Amino acid sequence: MTFATNPRAHFDYEILETMEAGLQLKGFEVKAIRDGKVSLKSTYVKILGGEAWLIGATISPYQPGNAPQDYDPQRTRKLLLHRRELNYLIGKSEEPGITIVPVKLYQKNRLIKLEIGIGRGKKKADKRETITKREVERTIRRSLKS
Repeated sequence: MTFATNPRAHFDYEILETMEAGLQLKGFEVKAIRDGKVSLKSTYVKILGGEAWLIGATISPYQPGNAPQDYDPQRTRKLLLHRRELNYLIGKSEEPGITIVPVKLYQKNRLIKLEIGIGRGKKKADKRETITKREVERTIRRSLKS
C-alpha cells in the first residue's frame, strides 16, 4: 500500500536506480502515515556524519490535540540502511550531478518503507519531452475511450 509519492521526483530527476530504506519513526507518526497525513513534496535525502537523513518530509500529527508539545512535523528523520548500502549511497552522492531523492512511502509487511532514488537532474528540454509524452499518452487514451 502506497501512502505518499514525490510528484517532482520523476519530473525533475532521471532516476537511475532505486533502493529501499526503513525510517526511524515515533509511534504516533506511524499512525499518522497510515492515516495518510504525510507529504513528500520538496523532500531530499542528505548524508550527514556517515548516516542518511530524510529532510523536509511533513508528517502531520495523528491527533493534533494529543500530540507532544515539542513535536515538529518537518523534523529530520534517520533512514535505516545496511552499512554496505550506506557506503554505496555515500559514494554515489559524492559524484557530480547525482542527487538522492525520496520517490515513495509505502507499507511492506506492516513496516513503513521509503523508496529512494539515485537520480541526475533533468535539463529544461528533458522536462519538456516528459510533458509532451504525457500529453500524447493522454490523447491516445481519450481517443481509445470514445
